[in-house]
Amino acid sequence: QVQLVESGGGLVQPGGSLRLSCTASGIDFSSFVMGWYRRTQGNQRELLAAITNGGFTTYADSVKGRFTISRDNTRNMVDLQMNSLTPTDTAVYYCNADGRPATTYVYWGQGSQVTVSS
Repeated sequence: QVQLVESGGGLVQPGGSLRLSCTASGIDFSSFVMGWYRRTQGNQRELLAAITNGGFTTYADSVKGRFTISRDNTRNMVDLQMNSLTPTDTAVYYCNADGRPATTYVYWGQGSQVTVSS
């Protein structure tokens, strides 16, 4: 059974930081590109950051310079360090494991609420 379990969300003041973590089980972790998405109140899903097994990273313009994605292949974990948070970062954040194109498998975490408010 494949599971992506997220942790680390919550309430933070503007300008603050949070770190999201995602632990994967049931997959060959090193074969997946790991990413973080968020869904805003407007129900738009946005890819924030992704990281390959080799450590190549890509970021959305909206978070570049503020968010950092990292992965630990020995612990099947991917983290998202979020700094300089603003109220516009308020959303549900999702961990994603994408096995394409080698496989058709794409998996999602349960979602973690991040609220930035004073």
